[in-house]
Amino acid sequence: MGKSSTVVIADAGPIIHLDELACIDILTDFGRVIVPEAVWLEVQHHRPQSLVSANTLLFRQPARHFSPLVNALAPLYTLHVGEQEALHLCLEFTNSLLLTDDTAARLAAKSLGVSAHGILGLLVRAIRQQSRSKSEVLELLRSIPTLTSLHIRLSLLDEVIKEVEINSK
Repeated sequence: MGKSSTVVIADAGPIIHLDELACIDILTDFGRVIVPEAVWLEVQHHRPQSLVSANTLLFRQPARHFSPLVNALAPLYTLHVGEQEALHLCLEFTNSLLLTDDTAARLAAKSLGVSAHGILGLLVRAIRQQSRSKSEVLELLRSIPTLTSLHIRLSLLDEVIKEVEINSK
């Protein structure tokens, strides 16, 4: 599959969780993933081996412009500094995608008109991008509760698994 022209900016969760599942490589079709400075430090603290696993894919970059909108939303959504930096970076680019598993960060992104996806969406996308088979993705989805530190409602995970079983090729 060809590389996407979308500028992908990651929060810590997806990097950590994909590495916990040993499938961080599913991000390679994006070409590169920008990791804000605060997020880089968070990942380095919690799961430094993920930065090694994806060293040619992840690009550390501080935010250069700080949006008053993000600053205003930060206390409203209780956004951590990494999530704030990621959203600032998202607004620096016209075609950006935020990778986050944090519900508040996703809601803030939506209010800013920024697309956001988490690990579930990335795994389902891997089937369409042909980087993982349907059976591989189902296995990964089923292993999330035991292999990752992701906090997820089991009912949501079950819904996604059923959807993949029914609709994915």
